[in-house]
Amino acid sequence: MERLDRLGWAAGIAFESYGLRIGVRTNTPDILPQLGPYFPPDWTPATDLEVDWLYSLKVGGEGTRPGVRRFHLAYSDAALIGRSRDIEPVFHALEADIQAVIANLARERLFIHAGVVGWENQAILIPGESRSGKTSLVEAFLRAGATYYSDEYAVLDPDGRVHPFPRALGVRHRQDNGWTRQPVEGLGVSVGQTPLPVGLVLLTEYKPTAHWRPRSVTRGQAALALFAHTFVAHREPTLALGILQRAVAAATALKGARGEADEVVGRVLARLSTSQAQSAC
Repeated sequence: MERLDRLGWAAGIAFESYGLRIGVRTNTPDILPQLGPYFPPDWTPATDLEVDWLYSLKVGGEGTRPGVRRFHLAYSDAALIGRSRDIEPVFHALEADIQAVIANLARERLFIHAGVVGWENQAILIPGESRSGKTSLVEAFLRAGATYYSDEYAVLDPDGRVHPFPRALGVRHRQDNGWTRQPVEGLGVSVGQTPLPVGLVLLTEYKPTAHWRPRSVTRGQAALALFAHTFVAHREPTLALGILQRAVAAATALKGARGEADEVVGRVLARLSTSQAQSAC
């Protein structure tokens, strides 16, 4: 870290998110206004410059010799997390690491690797790792009229309610295995504003030839499935399980492989509507 400190930093910014203070320093002050979209959705500027976690962004670009481009570099504390001659991949590496640090260290919130939408004043949780198809399901729910909460993190309070984390949608392209980010402001969808109780846990993974034939699982099984995708599970298992049990106390849980997202969403929402109609009788 001492070697990194000596590189010469010209400017920086500190912000607060979920009880943590994050700092980013850079060798080029002009880059600071571009960083806001890569910070967590709820970030606010911090007045105290003493931070819990420090990032260093060294901007490269044109070198002293013609035709030579220096790498852009990003460090999380002393660890190199991004290196590219294009700045955009380094921004994305910075964003992903900031979110992971907050998910692991956030105070008063439990982070689960899951997509989340709101439907009829309840949250639908879709736990899963990257490439499991969470975002495509979230997009399909949004097309059906659901409210956007997150495509990557379910953020639970101690009572088990789910809070919005409306980051830009990360959409993968099957053709070239690449991906792009789509800010939710330009998608014309409703974005969640208030915490919701969990109504449904959807345990599924995309398989091209699969047909959606889910089976119901118990709330205990649902809590354990969520536990497997919870960031602090192994460090604070008792705390995590307590919150998860409260979260699923009144929830339904379905499990099964799926094919295309729109088919699954249509059947899931039809099932929810039937269940709600029966409950009202």
